[in-house]
Amino acid sequence: MRSRALGIAALFLLPNLLGFLAFTLFPVVASFALSFCRWDPVAEAVSAIEPVGLRNYLDLLGFHGRTDPGGQTSWVANTPRFWESLYNTVFMMLAIPFNMAASLLLAVLLNRKMRGMAIFRTAFFLPSITAGVGTMLLWMWMFNKDLGSINQVLAWVGIQGPDWLQSYFWAKPALMLMASWASIGGVNMILYLAGLQQIPRELHEAAALDGAGRWRQLRHVTVPMLMPVTFFIFIISIISGLEGGFDAPFVMTGGSFGTTTVSLYLYRQGFEFFRMGYASAVAWVLFLIVFLLTMINWRLAEKRVEY
Repeated sequence: MRSRALGIAALFLLPNLLGFLAFTLFPVVASFALSFCRWDPVAEAVSAIEPVGLRNYLDLLGFHGRTDPGGQTSWVANTPRFWESLYNTVFMMLAIPFNMAASLLLAVLLNRKMRGMAIFRTAFFLPSITAGVGTMLLWMWMFNKDLGSINQVLAWVGIQGPDWLQSYFWAKPALMLMASWASIGGVNMILYLAGLQQIPRELHEAAALDGAGRWRQLRHVTVPMLMPVTFFIFIISIISGLEGGFDAPFVMTGGSFGTTTVSLYLYRQGFEFFRMGYASAVAWVLFLIVFLLTMINWRLAEKRVEY
């Protein structure tokens, strides 16, 4: 009877297992093997895959010396565009602490028991589930230099708005602003809201009896009790920040004006220039960066977070 039950369970699990093997495990293994090869799938057949060893990784991460006319030698990256895209990605991730703090404050405000609170929670959560491309097109109009609503509002107070998406200085902050608008009331707020509802009321009541106001209660009771949730949100935000950043630059700026992220750089190398081996190397370097940062964060927070 037990073996029959296991057989039935295996039968139901088989489609998911086959899908995992075909669409997850095999592509992962193939990309790792391909990262040590050179292959243009358009110009060459599969049989023309050429092993190149560590050449893709050396081209990606290596540096070479360059001597100027004055005789001084400096080190220059083999592929400066990769390092530029990595810088752009990290720069846009600087909004993560602000987004987390804003999500926490919003969750505190929405944790009150009052009539119609479910409507407010839904309204703040809607931006995170709206259609991505449609939202980006709307923000492109809002960022328009001449007709955009943002510059019109700035003009009302005597400030001449910049050309947001056509400026090396303002393009990245513009994308960060749009991402913050979509994420502050999204999943992070829901996680914080769930965490707030698990904090015993007795802790806040005891703090209030000791004379603590709302700010001190937030600082000394709420924030420490939410450390596991904060740690989880921070790790997920780091991972999504490094792996994400493709759709907004692709749609809104085309990767111009310093908005090319690592994921957009990877896409272009693989599907525009058809350098599949090099693109696979970029993917695995990105994986190693994400893995190392996750392990470092885990180690640093291990003694501070109580589960």
